[in-house]
Amino acid sequence: MTSFSRKDLILLALLTLCWGFNWPIMKIGVTHYPPLAFRILGMAGALPVLWLAARWQGMPLVLSRHHVMPLIRLSIPNVLLWNLFMIMGITTLSSGRSAILGYTMPVWAVLFGLVLYREKPNRMGWFGIVCAFVGTLLLLSSEFGKISGQPLGSVLMLLGAASWGYGTLRMKRAQIDMPTIAMTFWMVLFSTAVLFFCSAMFESADWRLPTAMQWAAIAYNALLVFGFAFVVWFRLARTLPPVASSLSVMMIPVVGVFSGAWMLGETPHWQDYGAMALILVSLATVLVAPKKA
Repeated sequence: MTSFSRKDLILLALLTLCWGFNWPIMKIGVTHYPPLAFRILGMAGALPVLWLAARWQGMPLVLSRHHVMPLIRLSIPNVLLWNLFMIMGITTLSSGRSAILGYTMPVWAVLFGLVLYREKPNRMGWFGIVCAFVGTLLLLSSEFGKISGQPLGSVLMLLGAASWGYGTLRMKRAQIDMPTIAMTFWMVLFSTAVLFFCSAMFESADWRLPTAMQWAAIAYNALLVFGFAFVVWFRLARTLPPVASSLSVMMIPVVGVFSGAWMLGETPHWQDYGAMALILVSLATVLVAPKKA
């Protein structure tokens, strides 16, 4: 389907760890703290990090007038809606279950590709999609009773995953001659402003200074999630086919499940181990380059 360079593989491994461990970290951050305010602080803290990184690499952050609307259209599904639905959904779900639902994104990306763009993956791609889908269902199988008791959180997380899947397709087709780090900076800035307005409307009565643990979670999100992982993800989404970039992150919910067990005492089941094997097979379909004739 595609081939990953050594640099891509290293970045993908770091991205998997950053985003995987972030699920229990976010759960800690939003416990007894307004979820939108938590997300805003993390995103706002990432802006100077992205600015300094761009300056260090000599990348311009100048925003041309003809780039404004394309960047806004990209930021709505990729950053704004994903973060809005995800951070609201995790407040009522466990971190592991949230990660599982959030990373149904590859299935949504394939569905949108079929319906909107008539994209048809090859056999290896379909095999990887089926493995990822079955692995996700296996992870969910022990949680259906709990999920049915928290329908709003589950629906929000699935809406976020669908938005992200659509945004991945749009990112691949975007014709914007800007460095990835500059795109990330402006999309995060726009989404932060919108989320701040939402938080001011609905959470202002609960605004307060975070605790030390919440500040640590905010710093993790600012430095590693938005300052590093988002840039890496947008790079992969721009350079790889949508199916490959989508399936390549399917190991993240597995890391999320087991890091949640380690950090928050959430108990993995046999389904988690079976799903890990299926997801590793799914990863192999996009990480192993096809042989040339």
